[in-house]
Amino acid sequence: MARSKQSHRDSAGKTFEDYPRPSVAVDTAVLTVVDDRLCVLLTLTNDAARGKAAEQWRLPGTFLHDGEVLADAVRRSLREKAGVEGLTPSQLHVFDDRTRDDRGWVLSVAHLAAVRSDRIPLTDRTRLVPVEEVGDLQYDHKAIVNFAATDLRDAYRRLPDPGHLIADAWDGEPPGAFTIRELRRLHEAVLGETYNSDTFRRSMLPSLAPTGQWRKGARGKPAELYVRA
Repeated sequence: MARSKQSHRDSAGKTFEDYPRPSVAVDTAVLTVVDDRLCVLLTLTNDAARGKAAEQWRLPGTFLHDGEVLADAVRRSLREKAGVEGLTPSQLHVFDDRTRDDRGWVLSVAHLAAVRSDRIPLTDRTRLVPVEEVGDLQYDHKAIVNFAATDLRDAYRRLPDPGHLIADAWDGEPPGAFTIRELRRLHEAVLGETYNSDTFRRSMLPSLAPTGQWRKGARGKPAELYVRA
């Protein structure tokens, strides 16, 4: 005779079904640099796009589907909401305020992805907005943007281009090569700060490897090329 399956009970004598279950969502802050400013990707809500609601913008996100893992939900939301593929966002923080979503109890597992702007196909349903100019967004998406920007900026204060946002090297140069000036301009854009060129150079050199090649620009003396060590 088959043994009946018994529900697990915890130390309080309760089963899993005895506890309330929130919905789980994923929201991703896709950060990039445009015109020397750190920007975030926003998407137009479905109802607004269909003309059923006032224009509203938010981070690309979705609810976790049955049998789906978080990473798959993130990739699906980026593909379907923003047309962005090939990213590997990292988990950032769980936003769990019971009042964050007026539709019900929803936990958001926020993610962060840094990507060059040329990998973001902009449409009439997507836009890149400087993080300092993000206005009120649905739910707590503005808090997610601020959290993500702080996290990325902390990384840029310690490392040379951890988000791999520098443009491709010129033809004939080693892959991933850049000049110190290019690196400094990128860091200034991400951080919104101005660096002394000599101080910045000294702080970054321990994390860089010289390529032995130089870039000759249209004006000025040739600049040495480096890659991340």
